[in-house]
Amino acid sequence: QLLKYHLIQKGPAFKHPSETWLNASTGQFTVRYQEDDGKEKNISERVQLPADVANGMVTTLLKNVPANAEQISLSVVVATPKPRTVKLAITFQGEDPVLVGGSSRKARHYLVKVELGGVAGVVAPLLKKQPPDTDVWILAGDYPVFVRSVGVLYEGGPIWTIEQTSPAWPEKSSEKSATK
Repeated sequence: QLLKYHLIQKGPAFKHPSETWLNASTGQFTVRYQEDDGKEKNISERVQLPADVANGMVTTLLKNVPANAEQISLSVVVATPKPRTVKLAITFQGEDPVLVGGSSRKARHYLVKVELGGVAGVVAPLLKKQPPDTDVWILAGDYPVFVRSVGVLYEGGPIWTIEQTSPAWPEKSSEKSATK
């Protein structure tokens, strides 16, 4: 269960530097960000949080998904810049081969879709504002480990590939993720 969440986004990769805090026990959401003109803006609101709020914990939760689960749903609170709760529909896509220390293993592949809901959920795809999907791979086994994700980290941002230096990916898996 989420207790507190704190996210800092700054540096050359981020068009608008921001810092976000979420206190899950009180529902207090605070965001400090910089507007296009360089002015700093602060928003602080109390939000009604669903029990499955998972800011900052998605990969940790994916490591603990039962092997027979085909789909799960989680909620996250995002700054738009005002707080907005969205659902993440996460579906199991199969297993992809990886090499760990020269031995073949399987990584569970999940597709993470953002469901905006309401009018925004209908309008966003029409205006090309629907957040892109993210692919996440978790090394299966007794001790599951995050091994790779391919997706955006913030609205309007580039697609990032984040992965461990090991395991090694056969060319077919690398090509498949690069074409998404």
